[in-house]
Amino acid sequence: MQFSKTEAMDDSTKLIESLLERVVEYGKTSYELEKLKALDKTSDIASSFIPHSIVFVLIASFLLFFNLGLALWLGEILGKTCYGFFVVAAFYGITGIVLHFFFHKRLKNLVCNYIIKQVLN
Repeated sequence: MQFSKTEAMDDSTKLIESLLERVVEYGKTSYELEKLKALDKTSDIASSFIPHSIVFVLIASFLLFFNLGLALWLGEILGKTCYGFFVVAAFYGITGIVLHFFFHKRLKNLVCNYIIKQVLN
């Protein structure tokens, strides 16, 4: 009779060991899956960030040279080069103040929603 108890204990020990091995394997697999999901999200965000950055640099370069040309042209019209730069600077100062007071929340929500949409895709 004791022999069968020992066999039963061995069987349950093997069953518990098998169950623990499966739990460990499940944990490792779940961890690897989460790593791959995080890598997918990161690469998706980075791959959309790079083209946006290139377009931003091109647009910023265009605006820089356009504003320099505009300031020089206005300076010629107004008689002194520095006056043209003052006019362009005043335009951007007024535009910045208007955007800050009237469109700050709207722009913030727009950017936040865009980031959330990119992360949840």
